Amino acid sequence: MDKFLFYAMTGEKMCFQHILLNALDLNADGKEAKIIFEGASVKLPGVFEKESHPLYMKAKGLGLIAGICFACSKVMGVLEENKATGLPMLEDMSGHAGIKAFVNSGYSVISM
Repeated sequence: MDKFLFYAMTGEKMCFQHILLNALDLNADGKEAKIIFEGASVKLPGVFEKESHPLYMKAKGLGLIAGICFACSKVMGVLEENKATGLPMLEDMSGHAGIKAFVNSGYSVISM
């Protein structure tokens, strides 16, 4: 089975929607897709939650979101808001969300 990790760095909502679309499309095709919110993208989960964004909610419901970077959430002032989403806070790489575990599990990493 093909495995893909979307390591999302962009804080632009419209750009991030393409990450959601691609992850959902790959998942629908029987491939494994995961998303990590890192960098500026950590500002988006709270926005998506507040608006019940349909793509985000679908990806979340399907378990496609691996988690949110702890350190970036803290620095960008959205840590508590991101904790409230119920998504895992990832900090395995010096407080940030690392990709090593995914690479070691056979994922191809796509950073957008």
